[in-house]
This record gives sequence, structure tokens and C-alpha cells, in this order.
Amino acid sequence: MNRRPTRLLTTVVAGTAAAVLLAGCGGGDGDSKANDKIAGADTGGETSASPSASASAAAQRPKIQLPSDLSYTFDWPRTGNQDKDAVLADSEQAIKSVDLAIVNQNPLDAAYRFYYEGEAAAQTQQFIEAYVKAEARATGSYRYYSPVVDVSGADSASLLYCEDQGKAYDLYLKSKKVDKTSVTKNSYVLYSSRLHRNDKGVWTIEKLASQRGSAKCQP
Repeated sequence: MNRRPTRLLTTVVAGTAAAVLLAGCGGGDGDSKANDKIAGADTGGETSASPSASASAAAQRPKIQLPSDLSYTFDWPRTGNQDKDAVLADSEQAIKSVDLAIVNQNPLDAAYRFYYEGEAAAQTQQFIEAYVKAEARATGSYRYYSPVVDVSGADSASLLYCEDQGKAYDLYLKSKKVDKTSVTKNSYVLYSSRLHRNDKGVWTIEKLASQRGSAKCQP
């Protein structure tokens, strides 16, 4: 599924389905990518907006609090379309929810399971398990930009976006060592996800793929 690690996940989950779909922090040596053409999503932001006050209240979205050394910038302005903005808002929270599970060292953490279903949930669990096994988590800052949102019908959507991992790194919990890596073209990752709006009104991620070093995301 998902994002980030540098050499950590290149080593820990190399050869697995998770490794194929994971990007790497700071443009590490790994060049894992997913070439599947999948529509849609990402998540979690500091200024996430709920689809509507009533929908948010009904859904009871989990509260996500992360360490102060881990930050996010979402350069994807709201569109003014209620459904598209809801996709962006829930996608921001979904991104953060994965990092919360890693911080908690819990592959079954409730927050990410609120936002991921099916194939994406299984891949996300593998991603988190690799961090737990390595006793590590992410630190630093991530930037998300160039979103393309499409809503088809009442309950289906896709989100395409870029991630800048150049200032994000792996932090090993026991030693407190930060594995800093140089910024390269592989620090920039293109994500494509497919989402479904569930009966609570939450846009959940069903499929997620990534392509490291995509020309679409280079600065």
C-alpha cells in the first residue's frame, strides 16, 4: 500500500506485496513502485474539513494525535465541491492514521482501520507490521501536492496526488537513531487511490498504489 520508509522497508519487506507498493522516506536506495492504474486517494491533514457537520458527528471520526516531530503540509486547496472536499479531508486523516498506528506500534490500530478497507487495509497492515518489527517510526515532515480528485456517482471517487519525502526519515525507537538520506528524484512519489463512501458518510480507501520517482511529481 503505502508510503515512506527508506532503507528500512526496503530491507524488511523486500520481495513482499507491501514492498512493491511502499514508497521511501527521503529518496532512499529502494525503488519500489506500483504500476497498477488505480484511481484515487490520500489523507490526513492539519486543516482537514469534514464533509458536513452532521456527517462528521454521525461518523465519529477517530482523534489523531501524533508526536510533535512529525508534521504534514497539504498543498491541496479545497475545491468548493462538497464531495471532492470530503474526499480530500478524509484522505488527509487516512494518511495520518497510518502514522498513528506506527507510532503506537499496533498493526491493528483502530484509527487506520476506520479509513482503509479491503485490499488497501491488508496492505496497510503489512506496512505497519514492518515498522513494528523494525521497532521504528517516521520523523520529519511530509508535503502533499498536485491533487486530482474525481467523484463518480454517489459513492465512488479517486484521488491522484504527489508526496515529497525529502525531509522525512526513519527513527529507530530503541537507539533514537534517525536514518537520514539524501534527496533524489525518488524522494517524490505519485499516489493513486480508489475510495468508497461508506454508510457512515466516510470516504474510505479501497485501493492504493504508488510510483516512486514519477516525473509528474518532480520539483
